[in-house]
Amino acid sequence: MIREMNPPTPSRRQMISAATAALAAASAGPLTRAADAPTSSAEPFGYCLNTSTIMGQNLGIVAEVELAAKVGYQAIEPWARELDAYQKTPGASFKDLRKRIEDAGLKVPDVIGFAQWIVDDDTKRAAGMEQARRDMDAAVQIGATHVAAPPIGANNTEGPPLPVIAERYRAMLELGDKMGIVPMLELWGSSKTLSQLGDVAYVAIQSHHPKACMLLDLYHLYKGGNDFESLQILSGHVLPVIHTNDYPADPPREKINDSFRVYPGDGIAPLDQIFRTLRAIDFRGYLSVELFNRGYWKESPLKVATAALEKTKAAVRRALGQK
Repeated sequence: MIREMNPPTPSRRQMISAATAALAAASAGPLTRAADAPTSSAEPFGYCLNTSTIMGQNLGIVAEVELAAKVGYQAIEPWARELDAYQKTPGASFKDLRKRIEDAGLKVPDVIGFAQWIVDDDTKRAAGMEQARRDMDAAVQIGATHVAAPPIGANNTEGPPLPVIAERYRAMLELGDKMGIVPMLELWGSSKTLSQLGDVAYVAIQSHHPKACMLLDLYHLYKGGNDFESLQILSGHVLPVIHTNDYPADPPREKINDSFRVYPGDGIAPLDQIFRTLRAIDFRGYLSVELFNRGYWKESPLKVATAALEKTKAAVRRALGQK
């Protein structure tokens, strides 16, 4: 009989199970979180405006900052391409933008970027890392603590194996160490590579970096077929931001896309369960309302931003049994 000289390679399911268990155990250890949102027993979460919610109105980042502050948000989550456009404006400077943000009383928990850090093509990945460096630099200059690291380039096709992705995410984290900012590994429900919470947890754990963290989105968790009960195994410390939204029953999950996102409470998402779980796992970050609803883009940005905040707060109060 021939004996195997090497131990059998663990299956993908075994690797993910081990990583998820490790992430749960890590809850008791020293984890890195973003600066806590200004919370209280009455308001356990912070509230943030992702600028995609009013993207169709083309206000520009300066007007978006003013609007977010006027409506009552505590933070704003801009996109890197907005910062690029702002920087090209005559007389504009990130120093001035940061002052505007601070004077408005807002924080910047993160900036949304789309650097292709995950792809197999060496040339594209090198260009992606350079893009990540530029995005991080801009984000740091305006006071952000984190940047998004979505699986762009591994969305419509199968990406690299999870251990390889973990190595590449670590490279992003090490770049962040140099730049003074932390990239958040983002789950995309439409991705053929990182649509499952277990996969994202595995990559975060296997990066072997103390600042590894995740960016989750209620719509994307649903789109990827994840069970919201799985959130209870996580620690809120590794979730600086939660993209918050809702979704209708129709079209079905397999056919739904970002444009169908609706205000929290206007869809079928189990928000009561989600918000209770987030409080139970000690999530103290920001609920950042991220919508791409074309109908909302046709309305007054003040109306949309106000409705987004009021409906999110109402959903939280309802979940936690507050009036």
